[in-house]
Amino acid sequence: MLERIREGSQGFWARAILVLVILTFALAGIGSYLTTNTDQPVAAVNGTEITQSRLEQAYQNERARMEQQYGDAFSQLMSDSDYMKNFRRNLLDRLVAETLMEQTARDMGLRVSDEEIKQSILAMPEFQVGGSFNNDRYLAVLRQSGLQPSGFRDLMRKDMTRRQLVEAVMGTEFVLEGEARRLLQLQQQTRDLAYVTVPAEQFKDAVSVSEQEVANHYQTNLSQYDTPEKVALRYVTLSMEQLAGDIDVTEEELSSYYEQNQSQYRSEKQVRAAHILIEFGDDKSDAQQQAESLLKELEQGASFADLAKQHSADTFSAENGGDLDWFGRDVMAPEFEQAAFALEKGQVSDVVETEFGFHLIKVTDIKPEQVQELAEVKDEVKQAVQEQKAEQRFYDLQQEMAQVAFEMPDNLDEVAAIAGQPIETTKLFSRADAPEPISQASVLERAFSAELVEERVNSDIIELDDGQILVLRVDDYLPERTKALEEVSDEIRENLLAEKAQQAALDWTESLISMEAEARQQQLAEKGLEWQQHQNVARQNGEVAPSIVNTAFSLSPEADQNLDVATVQEGAALVKLNQVHQSQASDEQMLSMIRERLAGQKGQTTYSAMIEALKAKADIEYYQLSEDS
Repeated sequence: MLERIREGSQGFWARAILVLVILTFALAGIGSYLTTNTDQPVAAVNGTEITQSRLEQAYQNERARMEQQYGDAFSQLMSDSDYMKNFRRNLLDRLVAETLMEQTARDMGLRVSDEEIKQSILAMPEFQVGGSFNNDRYLAVLRQSGLQPSGFRDLMRKDMTRRQLVEAVMGTEFVLEGEARRLLQLQQQTRDLAYVTVPAEQFKDAVSVSEQEVANHYQTNLSQYDTPEKVALRYVTLSMEQLAGDIDVTEEELSSYYEQNQSQYRSEKQVRAAHILIEFGDDKSDAQQQAESLLKELEQGASFADLAKQHSADTFSAENGGDLDWFGRDVMAPEFEQAAFALEKGQVSDVVETEFGFHLIKVTDIKPEQVQELAEVKDEVKQAVQEQKAEQRFYDLQQEMAQVAFEMPDNLDEVAAIAGQPIETTKLFSRADAPEPISQASVLERAFSAELVEERVNSDIIELDDGQILVLRVDDYLPERTKALEEVSDEIRENLLAEKAQQAALDWTESLISMEAEARQQQLAEKGLEWQQHQNVARQNGEVAPSIVNTAFSLSPEADQNLDVATVQEGAALVKLNQVHQSQASDEQMLSMIRERLAGQKGQTTYSAMIEALKAKADIEYYQLSEDS
């Protein structure tokens, strides 16, 4: 039952990860809906094709997430073609599962209301500014994605319907109150135990290892005695940060930069506007007539806010009378922006056509352009000039370093002189224990390249992640090899002796279990071994070895079932259970956690079983994956 607690914990997180994966693929799938069907399918599920572009977008999303989470470790995995092939295939399997769930949700007639879609969009961080939904950002993001609000809502409806089914399946599992309480009691149970440690060292004189055994172990475990290739390097680094501190800036340079970049210190004109959006729908001319009719009502004195609430297809701004808050240039569609910035405060535009539909725009307020004087931003300008000059200096030095490293490939002296930096050195290291900044994947690739190892020439310029560059050369090299038997025979002999001695200790300790208590105690006394007593030992205990605790919690207090043997670092341990203490504590928070974990684990199992069942009944066809997918 305790094993179920552990598995339940894993299931809880698996459930959370599953929801995130579904969200990722939901958004990844959006791009595929926008493309035509000219790209090749990589799989078909009951006649529904999964296209190469959809898989590629999912691959890029998952790759970016893995690189962000694991850094260089994942970059190294990417060089393994077999790993990446499995990586792509796993992504395709996820998309197949997603498609099956989507089809099942449709067949079951599941629906998502407009209000649920609206609340989900309002909560999406992609459309928020300062933690709140921003309609400008919402429309801008949709425009960049080539989507109209109605189209995006349709995609959200499809994705949320699919997730509705997933959550319904996983939410069907439950845990009884008694079951959770029993698990809590077991988890909080403590035990009185005693143990005696039997050192393997006492049995070393009774065991021996032959030369043949050493040789056999060596041949069977050759890979254990492989040594990785190692290099020692000399290298020179240069960073833009090192240069920026030594850059002087004149007043003339400050003025010149300020004049050339005045737009950075100018608050451009902004307007606050409200709009009424009439989407094209199936009949564009009808939509235009509706917009013109609303314009006439406005001209006759109708309330703009009321008409927006009643008629605008932009339901989010409509709730606020069509208000779009403040915006500047290059935020709205060009036609919308041109019309809005041409209006005076309080004016209403004629009907304006954009890619989203027909708009009526009312400017409710205006912020004029403002310019900061040089004196107000002098420190900011100085820093920008320093960075600009440092960047140019950095680029110039980089070119010089690259040229000298190529023209004088047998040393780094001139490269170091140009950079104004010392030549640094490393000891021999393998790929697994490379020091900083050598540990970056791009540097390791060049450091262990055949060209630098064999020809002992300078590398080209290597760009690092933190705005540095580096030039290196191999100073020493040890190739990968397998140690000879004579090099490791003593080590093998010692290891085998230790293994045999520990096994002898375990066998001897096992023999004590069947003895009478008096005879057992006599045997222990002859070896100078004594019992150690511990009371109220919990499952998670820092004082007693985990193997002893695990053994004690597997025993029964019955006289013929209260002894067992545990393997410990010193050799063996004879463990005796004396008494069990049941906990009567009722921790409601812990009970809730146990119920949630177990329900999550059961839900994950049910979901996986459902996917497998759907796959078994589905017509699924896989096509050959492109190497670039």
